[in-house]
Amino acid sequence: MLPVRGPDGRASRLARILGTRTAWTPVGDGEFFCPGCGGDRNYQRLTGRRRLTLLGVPVLPRGETGPVVECAACRRHFGTDALDHPTTTRFSAMLRDAVHTVALAVLAASGSCSRPALEAAAGTVRAAGFDDCTQEQLNALVEALAADTGRVYGQPCGAGLAIELHEALDPLAPHLAPVGRESILLQGARIALADGPYTPAEREVLTTVGGALTICADDVTRLLESARTPS
Repeated sequence: MLPVRGPDGRASRLARILGTRTAWTPVGDGEFFCPGCGGDRNYQRLTGRRRLTLLGVPVLPRGETGPVVECAACRRHFGTDALDHPTTTRFSAMLRDAVHTVALAVLAASGSCSRPALEAAAGTVRAAGFDDCTQEQLNALVEALAADTGRVYGQPCGAGLAIELHEALDPLAPHLAPVGRESILLQGARIALADGPYTPAEREVLTTVGGALTICADDVTRLLESARTPS
């Protein structure tokens, strides 16, 4: 609507005569995390056509607007960048998969898959959401990965392992607060330390994890050292 200006009310009367109206057309739907509701909701993706109105009747086209995302619950409109935020369900799955990938990478780098490391890794993965994860399953997965890729236990982080870590962590990092990114790195560090000091290969894997989580090199070093001190 046209803005209301002036004490004489002329703009207000004009606004009641002339205005604009948008006709929205649905072009898609799905589920998203609604910033207004603060939770997962259904949405419609809308495009609009604006028209000049005379006494409330559309008379002249004024071009297109949108697209926008309309929440099915609160009916508020948001920019389409709202769809970039994962739903709660998707975010939980991304976090669970990221912790699982980090645990496997650290175990593969350890050179031994010792019982203390497997125990620490299994507990970490279960806490992330894989409730039925066992030490035997993790050990079998590490052996299968080594056989499939030709990776050798205890060797530095190769290109293949670095790619796997980035694939799991890159999409997640923008949606985590700094404390959340640090928590994933520290979980990997505690797995590495479960059977003794970091090996060079473990430290390299953890450095790669920190980089994928967009943690600066100085903070990665600080966090890895802090993990060595029992809380």
